[in-house]
Amino acid sequence: MKNVPEDEEDGRMGGMLVKRKVVSECTEEMKGSRKENEWVGGDEAEKESLMMELTRLVQKVVKESSWWEKRGIDCSILVAAFLCLPPAFLLLGSSQTLCFSAGMLLMGVAHAVITTKGTHLASHGALSESKTLGKLWAIFFIEICSSFSAQAGVQGHIKMHHAHTNVIGLGDSSVWKVPFLPRTIYLFIAPLAVPIITPLVALAHLKEHSWGHMGRTILMMMLGLYSQYWLLIHVSGFLSPLSALFCMLVCRAMFSVPYIHVNIFQHIGLDMFSPTSRPKRIYQMTHGVLNLPRNILLDWMFGHSLINCHVEHHLFPSLSDHMCLKVKPLVSKYLTEKKLPYQEDSYLSRLRLFFHKYKELMVFAPPITELVGVQ
Repeated sequence: MKNVPEDEEDGRMGGMLVKRKVVSECTEEMKGSRKENEWVGGDEAEKESLMMELTRLVQKVVKESSWWEKRGIDCSILVAAFLCLPPAFLLLGSSQTLCFSAGMLLMGVAHAVITTKGTHLASHGALSESKTLGKLWAIFFIEICSSFSAQAGVQGHIKMHHAHTNVIGLGDSSVWKVPFLPRTIYLFIAPLAVPIITPLVALAHLKEHSWGHMGRTILMMMLGLYSQYWLLIHVSGFLSPLSALFCMLVCRAMFSVPYIHVNIFQHIGLDMFSPTSRPKRIYQMTHGVLNLPRNILLDWMFGHSLINCHVEHHLFPSLSDHMCLKVKPLVSKYLTEKKLPYQEDSYLSRLRLFFHKYKELMVFAPPITELVGVQ
């Protein structure tokens, strides 16, 4: 048994059951956990103030930031992505291979920005201070642009993944696991089917909702899909419905491989916790979340909160991508000073790890971590 924060790589990756007990802390997002731990006092109460102290520091930075920093930069990136669509449709109508390829690439990039960065920000309500407008943005980006259910998306991502990050059976990222697929198929080929699988999964989720909700979601999804199809036929000049549908598939699947990679690299293989002995929030997030390095392409398409500021995002999920990047130095410095983990690894390093330990990470059940000796 070892103390935290020492190197836990053997405990995480070696398949060992490492038992540790944690005294951690909660935030506003974990009100229920806070009530369960109101009895703590003395040294434990001091530890419980870590998240509160970090929250005050981050809130100070946010308060001093302009609207442009808090929302404007990210909104402008989304606007730029939408502005790329008209030239993309026109280029796809060209008979020249270079122009056609440029149109395909432009549409693929625009689609990735809108459906990944836009959908993620909208699901967290980071595009507007108004809750009503935030719900409308969520419907637009998740249902119309991404062909998924807004309610199911928010439920799965916000209320499960964020509220129960790396908790077995709740937010352990097992939704991304497909154990029967070989590693090469899963890591490099299967992600290309994401544009087809996504609306099918959405329809499966709709069975649990009212007819009115089902009708609205299906209508919004059809509107998004048919709009792109109609524009390819009438603006780009595609003569065959099959060729238009194939173009839609290629554009929507263009960056689905790194999308799947990012979703598994930053949680799976790190500490997993039992629902009955979960740590408090700051320890849960610092032990169960990992940052990837800066990447110009992925930063713009997926957003900082999904790439190089994922730790910051899980600690403060309502912040926009740019604000996560702005508070990153503060958060990393604070966690380091408090001797808490601030986990980072490169994309290629994580890819090698998942390729060589695919069964251990993606097939077998993960070991449960219990943290002890937190000082």
